[in-house]
Amino acid sequence: MVEHLSESGEGAVAVVPLTKAGLETWLSGQPAALRQWAAQTGFKGEAGTVCAVPGTDGTLALVLFGLGEDDDPWAYAALPEKLAPGRYRIDAALDADRAGWAALGWELATYEFRRYRGEKGRAWPTLAWPEAADRADVERLAAATSLVRDLINTPSSDMGPEELAAAAEGVARPHGAACRVIVGDALLAENYPAIHAVGRASARAPRLIDMRWGAEDAPRVTLVGKGVCFDSGGLDLKPSSAMKLMKKDMGGAAHVLGLAQMVMAAGLPMRLRVLIPAVENSVGGDAFRPLDVLRTRAGKTVEIGNTDAEGRLVLCDALADADAENPALLIDCATLTGAARSALGTEIPALFSNDDALADDLLRHGRERADPLWRLPLWKPYGKMLQSKVADLNNCPDGPYAGAITAALFLQAFVGAATPWAHLDMMAWNVAARPGRPEGGEAMGLRALFALLEERFARTG
Repeated sequence: MVEHLSESGEGAVAVVPLTKAGLETWLSGQPAALRQWAAQTGFKGEAGTVCAVPGTDGTLALVLFGLGEDDDPWAYAALPEKLAPGRYRIDAALDADRAGWAALGWELATYEFRRYRGEKGRAWPTLAWPEAADRADVERLAAATSLVRDLINTPSSDMGPEELAAAAEGVARPHGAACRVIVGDALLAENYPAIHAVGRASARAPRLIDMRWGAEDAPRVTLVGKGVCFDSGGLDLKPSSAMKLMKKDMGGAAHVLGLAQMVMAAGLPMRLRVLIPAVENSVGGDAFRPLDVLRTRAGKTVEIGNTDAEGRLVLCDALADADAENPALLIDCATLTGAARSALGTEIPALFSNDDALADDLLRHGRERADPLWRLPLWKPYGKMLQSKVADLNNCPDGPYAGAITAALFLQAFVGAATPWAHLDMMAWNVAARPGRPEGGEAMGLRALFALLEERFARTG
């Protein structure tokens, strides 16, 4: 449930949104005292600026809010930080899209991760629901985004494989979804050898989380999320600067759980399956080693070029399992490569797909939902970089180039050509705060993915 949106705007302070271009026209119809106040406070309608207008009795009469050029859907997310606690309403006729963004931006701007802080959180202002907002959509998105952020922000000491499985069960339970967890050596018995190999050195046993929901005869949609709860790099140990943020290496798992929660809350008619290989890549006497050869669920053998390229190893077993069911759509999310961040920065996930129509639809929804993705190619000639002299594949080329592409090509080797598949390589973390997007764990691509599923598997009747 949203916490900072209220049913009624009765008695609430009006917030008047104004663009730079429309400010003078609006002021021309206002009393001279208000025009003078706006001029003396320097309010010019710049994006994110606020002008609090007092009443004759000294109380807050209204708030002028600058939209700038009115081209930023996150504009209203700047408001909660700048307003005193109280009740507010937007004094403008917003269309459904703008109303939804105003409500969502407001709610996401008030997110705080306070699990380890003793003092109470900030007293945030509340906003009356904008009339045209799709409340169900806003509530689903806000809840899923908060879930993703909470899971990623939780340190690995409290978000290991067992806790991640418990979080998945917590998502499944309210919707009647089945959730099976395969733990430790049972992974070998059930043919998930790569997942077991990556996680076996940790004192916290590796596991595969397998959630299913929906009618058996509905179209099959499978979501796979990388659940590396902490990545030390293994025996190819990361330097401290690269290891510091590795609590977020289960960000892909957090995303598919958030997306699954939205799908189930919306009741989309599909047979949903969620697969999360949950491991900790640790240093220990039982750790897998450089130049080891691992067997995978698909029967392919993989030579280990680098133990720090472990995400693709746990994903390959899950993808092979998913592909065996011939799903109508297969999507994986992963904090997979630094190369994708080097290419696109921290704010734009890299999209790879073997299906042009699927990629085009995801890019379109990303544009429409202010949730940008950027497609990179599955460039077949680079497949030679994954060749091994002793195994079917090498998990990590020796060269420094095309790391995001070769990682995606590795995953593609475990997905059938006939299976529509999309792979998102994401940061899942805001390195600096922006309106509605505080520093820390972040949902990226979530709105675009849900819009795709909602469009392709729309409710009927």
